[in-house]
Amino acid sequence: MKIIRSTTVMQEKMIKISKSESIGFVPTMGYFHEGHLALMKQAAEDNDVVVTSIFVNPLQFGPNEDYEQYPRDEEQDIRLAEQAGVDILFIPSVKDMYPTKMNITLSVEERANVLCGRSRPGHFEGVITVLTKLFNIIRPNKTYFGLKDAQQVAVVDALINDLNFPIQLIALPTIREHDGLAKSSRNVNLANDERSQAVWLTKALEHGHQLVVDGEQNPAIIVKEVIDVINRETSGTVDYVEMLSYPELQSVSTIKNNVVLAVAVQFKRARLIDNIIFNENGKLIRQFY
Repeated sequence: MKIIRSTTVMQEKMIKISKSESIGFVPTMGYFHEGHLALMKQAAEDNDVVVTSIFVNPLQFGPNEDYEQYPRDEEQDIRLAEQAGVDILFIPSVKDMYPTKMNITLSVEERANVLCGRSRPGHFEGVITVLTKLFNIIRPNKTYFGLKDAQQVAVVDALINDLNFPIQLIALPTIREHDGLAKSSRNVNLANDERSQAVWLTKALEHGHQLVVDGEQNPAIIVKEVIDVINRETSGTVDYVEMLSYPELQSVSTIKNNVVLAVAVQFKRARLIDNIIFNENGKLIRQFY
């Protein structure tokens, strides 16, 4: 596995590779867990060359968010990436990615003013800015994301389609702990009692899904039930519970086609998100292309 830290060197290398080989790209902020590794392994199955980036992007963190506290372990990440079949690990610095103040800004008109986007203004602008730069540097044929952040997947889908990137988006199922908690780099920041409570995010979503399976079609009733479970079983503060069409992320008055039921809960030092995607009959949607 080759490690590259310069954007110029990376772009030059990828221009050469892209002429003859297919490229699978997994963008990350590092501190790898099984979810990241599953994306890398799938990319290795699908492509000639696998590229993973590690970049904690300051543009997608608000002034009071956890940019400085975001967990980092580059040495471990390098070891895990190599084991997962990554060919090139791209680890640029902030100065290299943003050598000067950006003269051009990107904004998200749809899909970003709900869920995390509502309480994190500017977050998805930062996401699409860094991804646009990474897509142009790496020139992937396919890019891989986990559905744990379903809103991010929906925004990336819009970015690729609206800007005509010749890239196929592959979104894979959420990887979970043995008790069902969604794998997240932020889980390490949970206190012991919070860790035992956090599984109730998953259980609350499963309860909401079961209501649909049993015939409930009113999103307001389902959302209230999910909030009640989280408030009753955890000490966290509910940021949101929403049910929206997917991937459009529009409000729905009744369940038709695919919807996402999503939650975000703030614990003392970790903000956790999770979701479940299903259709009007309750059939789970586990992958998105």
